[in-house]
Amino acid sequence: MVDQANSTIEPPGTTENFDAVVLGAGISGLVSAAVLNEQGYRHVLVIDEFEKYGGNHIDCTIGPYTFDIGSLIFQDDSPLLAHFPEMLPLYVPIHPTWGKLTPQGAVAGYPLSIRDDILRSGVWGCVRIGSSLLYSRIFRSKIRNARDFARYWIGDYMLKRSGLESYMTRFFGIAAEKVDLDFAEKRMLWIKERSSVRAMLRHLRPHKAAAPTNRQLARPRSGFDDLYAVAAEKLRGQGTVFRLGCEVSRIRKVGSTFHFDAAGRTLTAERVVSTIPINRALDICELDTDETLSSVTLISLFFSFSGRTGFDCSVLYNFSHDGFWKRLTMYSDFYGKAEGRDYFGVEVIASQAGNSLEIAERDFRSHVARNHLFDGDLKLEGARFVPNAYPIYVNRAQERVALALTRLRDFGVESFGRQGGFDYQPTARVSTQNAEAHLRRRPEPETP
Repeated sequence: MVDQANSTIEPPGTTENFDAVVLGAGISGLVSAAVLNEQGYRHVLVIDEFEKYGGNHIDCTIGPYTFDIGSLIFQDDSPLLAHFPEMLPLYVPIHPTWGKLTPQGAVAGYPLSIRDDILRSGVWGCVRIGSSLLYSRIFRSKIRNARDFARYWIGDYMLKRSGLESYMTRFFGIAAEKVDLDFAEKRMLWIKERSSVRAMLRHLRPHKAAAPTNRQLARPRSGFDDLYAVAAEKLRGQGTVFRLGCEVSRIRKVGSTFHFDAAGRTLTAERVVSTIPINRALDICELDTDETLSSVTLISLFFSFSGRTGFDCSVLYNFSHDGFWKRLTMYSDFYGKAEGRDYFGVEVIASQAGNSLEIAERDFRSHVARNHLFDGDLKLEGARFVPNAYPIYVNRAQERVALALTRLRDFGVESFGRQGGFDYQPTARVSTQNAEAHLRRRPEPETP
């Protein structure tokens, strides 16, 4: 804990004063700056150690190809566009499709398919699926972790046959029974929603699919920089200042005022919002960190390809029982081929591949060859490690996160978001709504 009584106050004229400071220039940080402006904060500073806007929304340009870190799909009714409508014309309209590689070596509907996962198992398979599900509902109703959660809703046999259990381990980076129930309910609520009797009957009887009410979008062809530069420019026009590539080494509190040591400068503010990793915020506030809070580090592999593929979907998940990779995304489905070649990105949990790019690539090549996914010239164009990709809840992490957030809140820092709240947020929509909900709980400042 900081000894506020011993904190020194800099002489007048040596500090920069702001109404509020936002730590982090990702989606949560940009939305926070917009909401603070709506609340009457006219001189806001957004500061980030990284040199680009967008946080984990990162692209990588290699020659004629632009790859994403992850698979990022947006919608034209996203609340993010309510803050930055100028971004909408920059997106590329797309028509993505999703599939999965099954343990049987087939490409099937994602995430679960009545036809592929149940009906094609045959009469005996259907009997085993039904009896396994009935057994789980009656005798395994005590749900303690992610595996229990999935097993209760679809049964042991279906969990293994569909490959969902293998994918869960691939996604979490650890065995599913070690993952807290809180995280399972955040990430896998769709299992419960699709496994009810009503949902299954709806899928079995003929019905006309509801027409989508929004458009699916991808980032601009040129990458994320151009997209988020538009948001930053709007915020600058409202009085927001950006400091990118600027590290905050310490935050002290003197009375109700926060003092920042940042890249040789001293900054002050009356309000602090943090969207950076929770342990990083605790550290610079000189509060106790919790190193047991775990986040996934990903390896992103970037490939180009010429030849025939054994699948026809934009995003393919690995539900098979082997192979380290968990998802591949065909960016050329969205932006067209480059120099006559398709290009795509692959995600691998770094720890499962021994934190080795070479092992990750070699395993991917071997696995897709065995499953006939790529027949032709497959070339690795580049690769990248992605730390703090998303949080993993183990060892009752939710309780420890609550304690960490309480320490920050008692110090006066409002911390939330995927990083700042150690909260799994799969889309920009969720991140926007989360930031709005947190910031609008606090009364707005009185207008002088």
